[in-house]
Amino acid sequence: MTGSIGVIILAAGSGRRFREVVGADKDKLLADCTGRDGAVRSVIEHVLVNLPSSLEKRVLVTRNDRPQAIRMAQAYGCDYVELDSPGLGDSIAAGVQACPDLDGWLVVLGDMPFILPSSFERVVAGMREEGISVPVLAGEYGHPVGFGRALGPQLMALTGDRGAKVLFAGAHVVQVPVDDAGVTWDVDVPEALVFR
Repeated sequence: MTGSIGVIILAAGSGRRFREVVGADKDKLLADCTGRDGAVRSVIEHVLVNLPSSLEKRVLVTRNDRPQAIRMAQAYGCDYVELDSPGLGDSIAAGVQACPDLDGWLVVLGDMPFILPSSFERVVAGMREEGISVPVLAGEYGHPVGFGRALGPQLMALTGDRGAKVLFAGAHVVQVPVDDAGVTWDVDVPEALVFR
């Protein structure tokens, strides 16, 4: 898809499962992680590094108790939206509301540090004005997910913990085959900080 595509980076979740293992004061987004490029960075920085430079409009949706994540995102050219709710639907809605006049939005999870830049690019290439573009690995849907402009009102109406999966039923879905295990690899527990 050509046109203006915004990246919405969702980073408002509490990371409960991660904190249960390593301690309530540990934020998985700031945990050290060795990326596929061999560099050690925080989880959120890997996500930001892997975003294609062509996607200039970037919005981090996070809580106000994550100043380090906000500063990191700003260093990589992101605007940010502070949100009190950890709900996925609320986060997506807030991100799209922050840049509603674009031709589409690429929704990226802040705890998925191993997605290859080429996978982001392929999902963007599959985006259509009235559709959803999603990477598929071995028959399984992954992330990031691209939404065309026509879905903007529905994205902005999402609430609570329910994400945008409900929109798949009524939209044209472009399945983008990828050979990238990073599209299904999120960091919910400390063991997931090491990519295998």
